[in-house]
Amino acid sequence: MSGKRQNHQLQLDFDGPARSETPSADGGGTETLATSRATENPAAADTLMEEVLERENLKEALKRVKANKGSAGVDGMTVRNLPRYLIKHWPEHRAQLLSGTYQPQPVKREEIPKLDGGVRKLGIPTVLDRFIQQALMQVLQRRWDPTFSEHSYGFRPGRSARQAVAQAQQYIAEGYRVVADLDLEKFFDRVNHDKLMGRVAQRITDKRVLKLIRAFLNAGVMEGGLVGPSVEGTPQGGPLSPLLSNIVLDELDRELEQRGHRFVRYADDCNIYVRSLRAGQRVMDSVTRFLATQLKLKVNSEKSAVALPRERKFLGFSFTGHAEPKRRIAPKSVKRFKERIREITRRRKGHGMGKRLEELQRYLTGWRGYFGFCQTPSVLLELDSWVRRRLRCLFWIQWKTGRKRFDELVKRGVDRQLAANTAGSNHGPWRMSVSIAVSRALSNAFFDSLGLPKLAVGR
Repeated sequence: MSGKRQNHQLQLDFDGPARSETPSADGGGTETLATSRATENPAAADTLMEEVLERENLKEALKRVKANKGSAGVDGMTVRNLPRYLIKHWPEHRAQLLSGTYQPQPVKREEIPKLDGGVRKLGIPTVLDRFIQQALMQVLQRRWDPTFSEHSYGFRPGRSARQAVAQAQQYIAEGYRVVADLDLEKFFDRVNHDKLMGRVAQRITDKRVLKLIRAFLNAGVMEGGLVGPSVEGTPQGGPLSPLLSNIVLDELDRELEQRGHRFVRYADDCNIYVRSLRAGQRVMDSVTRFLATQLKLKVNSEKSAVALPRERKFLGFSFTGHAEPKRRIAPKSVKRFKERIREITRRRKGHGMGKRLEELQRYLTGWRGYFGFCQTPSVLLELDSWVRRRLRCLFWIQWKTGRKRFDELVKRGVDRQLAANTAGSNHGPWRMSVSIAVSRALSNAFFDSLGLPKLAVGR
C-alpha cells in the first residue's frame, strides 16, 4: 500500500463524525484564570474522553509522536511502524478508551548520563501509549496551561528557559541579589500518586480520563527483563509526564505567590530572589518544610543553596555581579561544552574528518542557539578560538608524516621554506596548532568554507 493510501486510510480510522464529537468545554479550548480553582462543568468534563479522541486531535498527536521519534518500548514497536499498526487496531483501542478499559503497557527503563554526573532514569512508554498520552496531553494542556502561574516556565507552550533566565536577571537588577536555589531530589521519581490524582480530580470529572491517567502512573517499569511496580513518580520519557509535573508544582507556585516572593521555576528548578542572605536562609527553610509536608517532596541539600546569583547556575547560565547584571555562561556549562568537543574530535574516533565536522556542525549550531543568549561575547570568542585550535591539532595529527605535512601546507598556500621548517618540527600537535604555517594553512576562513558555525556570530 502506498504512503498516500496509508495516510488516507489512517484518517478514516480516526473517524467518528467529521464534525466535532463533543462540544467544547469552554467554547475557546481553554479555561479562564477565574475558573482555575474550580471543578469543570460536569456535563462538559464527562465528555472529555470524546474530546481526546476527536479526529483532528489524534492526527496532531500522531504527527507529534512521529516528529519526536524516540526508541521503542517494551513491545519493540517503532514509531515508523505505528501508523500501520493503527490502521488495523485503532478501532479496538478507541473502544477501550471510551469504555474506560484501556490498559497501558509497562514503561521500559533506560538510563542516560546527566550533564553534571550520574544518570537520569527514563521510563519509555510503548509508541502506542506515547500516542495516547500525546492526544490526552494536548487536550489537557489547552485547558490547564492558562491557569498556571506566570512564574512557571518549564514544559509550557510559548515559554522557554531563556525567558526564565531573563526574568531571574530582572529580579537581580531590581536589587534582589541573593538567591535561594532549590533543587528537588529525584522529583520525577518521587511524585506522590495520590496527591497528584487529587489535584487532577479537582480539574476534571470524566472518570475514564482519571482512570487512564492513574493507569499510566501505575503501569509498572521493565528493567533487566523484569516488570516492577510503580507506586510513585511520573516516569520521564512520556508526553504526559511534564504536564503532570506542572500540576504538582503549581501548588508550590501558588504558595510562593501568596507569600509575595519573587521567583522563577523551570520544572523542578526553582530560584527565589531576596535581598539578604538571612532572608534567603529563612525562605529556604520554610519552603523546604512546605515541600516535605504538603507535597511529600524532598529538597536536594547538596544541590540547593542560599548564595549570590553569580555563585550559582540556573539553566546553564549565571550572572555577573555588576550593578546591571549580565547573563554569562556558567563555568560548568563551558566545561561540559569542552568535554563534548573533545569527545567528537578525539584522536582515536573511528570515522574521518568529514563525519566529525558534520557532528560538530550540529552540536555547535544547537549550543549556539541556546547559549548565544549570553551577554559576555568574549567567552564565545575564546571558545571559537579553542575549537578551531583543536581542529588544527587534529589535522596535524592526521597528516602524520613530515612529507605529508609539507605537502598539505604548501597546497594550502604556505611558502615552501616555512612549510619545510614547520613540517620538520619536533613539537607536539597542540604547540604546532598555533604555529604561523598551520594557522595560515588552516585559517578561520578555511573552517568557514567547511560550514563550521561560529559561536560569536555578529560579535
